[in-house]
Amino acid sequence: MRRNLVVGNWKMHGNISSNQMLLEQLIESLKDCKNADYVVCVPNPYLHQTRSLLQKTNIAWGGQNVNQFEEGAFTGAVSPHMLTDLGCSYVLLGHSERRVLFHETNLSAAARFDAAIKAGLTPILCVGETLAEHDAGLTEVIVASQMDAVMATLSDEGFARAMQLNMVFAYEPVWAVGTGKTATPEQAQEVHQFIRQRIARRNTEAASKVRIIYGGSVKAQNATQLFNMPDVDGGLVGGASLNAEEFSAICRIANSHTSSNCLS
Repeated sequence: MRRNLVVGNWKMHGNISSNQMLLEQLIESLKDCKNADYVVCVPNPYLHQTRSLLQKTNIAWGGQNVNQFEEGAFTGAVSPHMLTDLGCSYVLLGHSERRVLFHETNLSAAARFDAAIKAGLTPILCVGETLAEHDAGLTEVIVASQMDAVMATLSDEGFARAMQLNMVFAYEPVWAVGTGKTATPEQAQEVHQFIRQRIARRNTEAASKVRIIYGGSVKAQNATQLFNMPDVDGGLVGGASLNAEEFSAICRIANSHTSSNCLS
């Protein structure tokens, strides 16, 4: 059985004081939740603080993006080894906001994916369609193109390395990111199943093991229904990850999917 994963994406939010309060509350709330995995992806300036607070806990941390180059004259960029130096084990790639607001492409996401796995970071590749694409019935076409751009650049060795690092796919319908709209559990399951089938074209065993999480206005009130879907292995949580009570509740739901060991 695949182990559930909940990833909090803080986006461009936080300050030293509020970060400490949030993380300390999460540490206490999730300390007995041993049956799922939990990650917070925080703004780069707060990675050192996050590492200081979360090391030796059951909560991992990661970056929100990474550059494809290890070093060089790239003002404002963050290299893979900078993230690993700060103890990151995960990194988000291809988030819809990076694609839309910063004009990142499928090819740049693929290059960052390759750089991440070479550095030992677990990549969380975000895929998903806009409302116009969704309404036009192009969901599978768009998701396939985003996935295939990455898969096409991975050698067999690179694919095996990505599997060793437990690569993650996150389906985030752009029309549901930060809008309050959410795909129904059945809609999410349909796309997650498609993603798994797409991976199976490369490796059937890998397809059964890869975790595919859902991102798009995930909240405690809809998490149970989403996580009960057979191909939904957790959530990529945006705004709700900034609220300790709400994020903890989502994490506890992910944990209880396989066991009731987590204290409520």
